[in-house]
Amino acid sequence: MSTSILYHLFGIVGYDYVSTNYCEDKVEFKVRHRSSKLCCSQCGSHEVTLRGTKERRFRTGRVVRKNVFIVLDVQRLECNVCRAIRQAEIRFADPRVSYTKAFERSVLDLLEMATIDDVARHVGISWDVVKEIQKRHLQKRYAKPSLKGLRRIAIDEIAVSKGHRYLTVVMDLATGAAVFVGDGKGADALDPFWMRLRNAKHKIEAVATDMSAAYISAVRNNLPKAKLVLDHFHVVKSLNEKLSDIRRDLYRKAQEDEKKVLKGTRWLLLKNPENLDETRNEKARLEEALSINKPLAIAYYLKEDLRSIWSAKTKRIAGKNLTAWINKAKASKIRQLVTFAKTLRTHRKAILAYYDFPISTGPLEGMNNKIKTMKRQAYGFRDIEFFKLRILAIHEAKHVLVG
Repeated sequence: MSTSILYHLFGIVGYDYVSTNYCEDKVEFKVRHRSSKLCCSQCGSHEVTLRGTKERRFRTGRVVRKNVFIVLDVQRLECNVCRAIRQAEIRFADPRVSYTKAFERSVLDLLEMATIDDVARHVGISWDVVKEIQKRHLQKRYAKPSLKGLRRIAIDEIAVSKGHRYLTVVMDLATGAAVFVGDGKGADALDPFWMRLRNAKHKIEAVATDMSAAYISAVRNNLPKAKLVLDHFHVVKSLNEKLSDIRRDLYRKAQEDEKKVLKGTRWLLLKNPENLDETRNEKARLEEALSINKPLAIAYYLKEDLRSIWSAKTKRIAGKNLTAWINKAKASKIRQLVTFAKTLRTHRKAILAYYDFPISTGPLEGMNNKIKTMKRQAYGFRDIEFFKLRILAIHEAKHVLVG
């Protein structure tokens, strides 16, 4: 067989063809080192003495449903210059694995279109080998994402599994790529990221985060010059939780006829008015519930007023709207609203920072949905480091829907 066929089919170059062995389900091509290419793997000298061989087999794809292997007697060499005794370099494969680089590339190509389990069954190897091929590839490309040009970021946590296990994700809002994935959801989870930022001499302008005290404190301590922007969706979500608490309190204290009206109104209270379904009579049901409960009506209309803080024409007008909202909430004397008003007053600067940098954690929430889809399709991840690498690569569409 011509060595050019081995080169064009399997990327084997610099070796001499010896023989072919045909079996029922496989084909083995035996090759040997080309003597002119033998050199010391440590110093590169061609002044070497042969010191025996060791046979190795490398998987390298399939031809007409037959697995193909490259069999090589790996030459052991003693260098006459540096006196090192080493095996000759294997150019078509990593010496630590039992498959060729061409096979690795073909597996990675298949992973763009199928799950790990599908690829493993198709090429006839174990699930773990396919996973390790992808993991090695991801480590080379994504283990240390570049922080160059990083200006605006978002920080949020994602649930990894049951039992309150979380990861903290940092996203570059300019590119939509995750630049860091840390263990846990506290301030400690971000420590390695702050260290990398300092080493990269960052120029972070703004950070979007939710109302987590741990994240807020971590950002202020490590990025004192950056603008902290509280995500407005999380602010509204926090008020919705207060609204649900108020409804539950009223339901416990209500008469039987009032309970019938309040029952099933939780989601109506959380919906925006324009999203109420007229065909299901949702608007009328909501109005009836509000008419018999003054505290609930106050809380509901304050929820709608809160959105005006982020829809004002200028930051000054937004500041006036925020002050007015806080005063109304305090005047309501409703415990949950008074507490929430104090929270907004504490974070006033971070809320209004949206007008300096109109960013949010919304893109990161979108990434979280992709991560959940990836996790469901993979039926979970036993290797947490592999899971983190997959998150770092998820902004590339070809990695989103493989398991």
